[in-house]
Amino acid sequence: MKSIMEKSDSLFMNTYGRFPAVMVEGRGYLLKDESGREYLDFLSGIAVCGLGHCHPDVTAAIVAQAGKLVHVSNLFYTAPQTELAELLVANSFADRIFLANSGAEVNEAAIKLARKHGGPGRYEIISLQGSFHGRTLATVAATGQEKFHKGFEPLPEGFVHAPFGDLAALEKMISPKTCGILCEPLQGEGGVRPLPKEYLRGIRTLCDKHNLVLLFDEVQVGMGRTGTLFAYEQFGVEPDIMTLAKALGNGLPIGAMLAREEVAASFSPGDHASTFGGNPVACAAAVAVLKIMLAEGFLAAVGKKGEYLQGRLRTLVDEFPGLASEVRGLGLIQGLVLTEKGASLGAEIVKRLFDKGVLANFAGGVALRFIPPLIVDEAGVESMVSRLREVLAGF
Repeated sequence: MKSIMEKSDSLFMNTYGRFPAVMVEGRGYLLKDESGREYLDFLSGIAVCGLGHCHPDVTAAIVAQAGKLVHVSNLFYTAPQTELAELLVANSFADRIFLANSGAEVNEAAIKLARKHGGPGRYEIISLQGSFHGRTLATVAATGQEKFHKGFEPLPEGFVHAPFGDLAALEKMISPKTCGILCEPLQGEGGVRPLPKEYLRGIRTLCDKHNLVLLFDEVQVGMGRTGTLFAYEQFGVEPDIMTLAKALGNGLPIGAMLAREEVAASFSPGDHASTFGGNPVACAAAVAVLKIMLAEGFLAAVGKKGEYLQGRLRTLVDEFPGLASEVRGLGLIQGLVLTEKGASLGAEIVKRLFDKGVLANFAGGVALRFIPPLIVDEAGVESMVSRLREVLAGF
């Protein structure tokens, strides 16, 4: 009899390089495979399970809503949608939201809104080199990494990429065709690289000076990941449009685009839509997520745990200077930046971590990325660092 892995490999398109494990159960920051082996999850479904696996409050919200109403389309109103919108608007810069199913989908929506707001002839969006904005054709074109472009040309026009950290170069790229500047406050897929505060403030100033909309992609770094509900809060810079997904539903597919009233007003009925977006069950899960994250002390604890994780990773820089050079990140998205030798071993390090029961990944070809559930504790961090030390000592 074929195993699940063998069946899957014979049935699915070859789009994923999967780890050899069939996951069957999750609780908190632990995952269990079909053999009963446990894993420390410092990947959290690629920053999706922010509250850990099967958080009881989220599970209860899902079960309760699934027993009442699962789908009605956006031709009707539902209470979970409205409650989620109220929470997001009340706790952000935004006045209006649009709900979809994924990060790529809301980034597509944000691109359309920026173009519509820009008016005729203003359709170009400047994003940053090293960025990642999704897997659809438009979001691939917006992504500032050539490796994601190859094989899919010609890409949709209207996207240019400014060199990271060079404000003067960015301003020179602004033309009468430009309608907005798109960036992640911290580049996750690009190697866990926060934008310098002054650089991000400079981008805001350029947008104001040239009448451009500023779009923040917080699909990965929003929803508490950096120690504040949204990453922009730590930079003192507010966008005009922001996108969320991943941890918003703690595992259920949901994305949100938030915008200021003046910008959101550029959309009229028929300009954009999503059949499944704002699904009542996904919205009920997201409401539960937000209520937990907004409870007193939760986000402050994330910040402290992030400092602890960063400090423990720094000890490894001191112990293995030939492999690791620095630690960078915010809150509970931390990257152990590898030396040239270490980077050549990055994929192998991740494989050996898996063999030791730790899930992590290698981002941007430069950094081991650690994005555990926000409910991780010091014992979990210590266990991960101990196993990582053993792996690094093997080279």
